[in-house]
Amino acid sequence: MSQSREALPARRSGRTAAQALVDQLAANGVTHVFAVPGESYLPVLDALYDSGIALTVCRQEGGAAMMAEAHGKATGRPGICFVTRGPGATNASAGIHIAQQDSTPMILFVGQIERGLRDREAWQEVDYRAAFGPIAKWATEIETGARVPEYVSRAFHTATGGRPGPVVMALPKDMLKDASEGPLAPSFEPVEAAPGAEDLERLAALLAEARNPFLVLGGSRWSEQAYTEIRRFAEAFDLPVATSYRRLPLFDPLHPNYAGDLGLAANPKLVARARAADLMIVLGGRLGEVASQTYSLLDIPAPRTRLVHIHPGPEELGRVYVPHLGITASPVRMAAALARFEPPAGLPWSAATRAAHAEYLAWSDVPTPQPGPVNLGVVMVHLRDALPADAILCNGAGNYAAWIHRFYRFRRQATHMAPTSGSMGYGVPAAVAMKRVFPDRTVISVNGDGDFLMNGQEFATAVQYGLNIVCIVADNASYGTIRMHQERDFPGRVLATDLVNPDFAAYARAFGGVGFTVERTEDFPAALCDALAARRPAIIHVKMSVDAIAPSMSLTAIRERALAGT
Repeated sequence: MSQSREALPARRSGRTAAQALVDQLAANGVTHVFAVPGESYLPVLDALYDSGIALTVCRQEGGAAMMAEAHGKATGRPGICFVTRGPGATNASAGIHIAQQDSTPMILFVGQIERGLRDREAWQEVDYRAAFGPIAKWATEIETGARVPEYVSRAFHTATGGRPGPVVMALPKDMLKDASEGPLAPSFEPVEAAPGAEDLERLAALLAEARNPFLVLGGSRWSEQAYTEIRRFAEAFDLPVATSYRRLPLFDPLHPNYAGDLGLAANPKLVARARAADLMIVLGGRLGEVASQTYSLLDIPAPRTRLVHIHPGPEELGRVYVPHLGITASPVRMAAALARFEPPAGLPWSAATRAAHAEYLAWSDVPTPQPGPVNLGVVMVHLRDALPADAILCNGAGNYAAWIHRFYRFRRQATHMAPTSGSMGYGVPAAVAMKRVFPDRTVISVNGDGDFLMNGQEFATAVQYGLNIVCIVADNASYGTIRMHQERDFPGRVLATDLVNPDFAAYARAFGGVGFTVERTEDFPAALCDALAARRPAIIHVKMSVDAIAPSMSLTAIRERALAGT
C-alpha cells in the first residue's frame, strides 16, 4: 500500500538550490508548472511537493513546452516548463521556437549532467547555450547554487522585457543539491516602455496630414485595459483596423472599425486597402512575413507609405523596414497614450472605414460552398454562434485553420491560442493548458488529422486531470497544406502527403474520454452539444473530403489550373 502524503517524511532542513529555485518561482507568482519528469532534476520535483504550485505531468516534452508557451501567451507572465536533459530538451525545442516567433514569455528549465562530467560527451550531454542560443532570447546554465535566485530573477525579467521571448536555463544535477541560503530576489515587474512627448507630437502631425490611414495591431504584451483603450482611439479617429496573423482577438470583429485579418489567405480587398494606405501604423507586431503578405505591403528597406512602427523591443525598429517614425513602447503604454489623442476636425477616411468593415462582413459572414459531405465553414459558423464569448479556441497548423481565421469570430482578448510560427501539434497541448489554468471556461481544440497526431498523446493528460476539453479533428487523410502546394507545383504527382488514420472517436474512448463521428455537416451541432455535455475530454472526428482544401479553392481546381499553366 502506498503511503499517504501526510505520512511521508518532511523535507530536510537547510535550503538547497532546488528549493531556492522553487521558492523563487513562488515569489514570482508562479501557480502552474508543466513537466515531463526526469532523474536529472529530481531535487526540483521534491521541492515542488510542498510548494502549492500545480504540476501538470505531460506525455512528451514538446507538448509540455507548448503548454507552457500557451500559458505565457494567455497570461502575459512566463509559462514554466521542466524537462530532463538531452532528448528531453531537444523534444522541447519545438515549444521554444514557438515562443520565440510568437514573442511569448516562457522559461524552460532543463536538467543537466553533473558539472564534473562536462566536455566528455557524457550520457545525454548537450551544450544548451549552443543548442538553444539561436532560438531563445537567453540560454544559460547555473554554475553554483548560491546564484539560483539571481539567475531565476533575471530569467523572469528577460522573458518579459522588451520583446518577450523564451529563456532556457540548464540545471546541473549536482548543483541542485548545493546550499543556497541567501535571500530571494524580489518579485519581477515587467518594465513597460512608454512613448515620449515628441514621439506623440510627431504621430499626431502624421495623422493630421493623412488621407487614408490604416492601423495594424499585433504582437504580445497586450492587456484588457490596452484592448479597451486602443478601441477608444480607433473610434475617436474612425480608423480602419486590421489584426496581424493569429492576433485576431486584439480587436472585436463586429466593431464597425474592424477591417479584417492580415493572415494567410487574407481577403484580397483588405490587402488592397493596406497597400493603398498613405499612413500605416503598426502597433505591437513585427509585420512579419505572413502579415506583410510575403513582404509585399511595404517597400524594403525604405517604405514609400508613411510607416509608424511601435514596438516594445527597440531592436525590431528598422530591422526590416526603416520607419518614418519608430517608437519604442509597449502596447499597454502606447494604447493608454493614444486613447488621450484628440482627433482633427473632419475625418476624410470615414467612408473608407465603413466600406472596409462591410467588406470584412461580406468575406466572413456566409460559408463558401465546399465539395464533399462536410463544410468546415458551416462548422466554424456554428461554433461562433454556439460557444460563449469567453470560450478559448486552440489550434496548430494546417489548411483547416483558414476556415477558423475567416469564419470564426474572437470577441474577447486572449481567446485564441495558436502559433504564429505555423507549428503543427499545438492545439491539444494548448487546450490542456488553458483548461488547467481556466477550468470554468469552454476550451476547444481544432486540429487537422496530421496535426492532431503530432501531440495527440496529450489527450491522455486531459483525461488524467479531468479536463473536459473538446478536440475537433478535421480528417481529410492528408497533409493537406503540403498536398495543396504539391498540386500547384507538381500537379498530379502525389507523393508523401497521403495518410492512413485511426478512428479518432475510438482513440478518445481508448484513453477514457468520449468520441463522436461526424460524416455530414448537419450532424455536427448534435455532436458538439453531446461533447460539451459529457463532462469528460472529447474528440469529434469530422471526416472531410481532401478536395475541400481551402475556403476559396478546391484541390481539383488547383490541379487543373496548374496543368493549364494559369
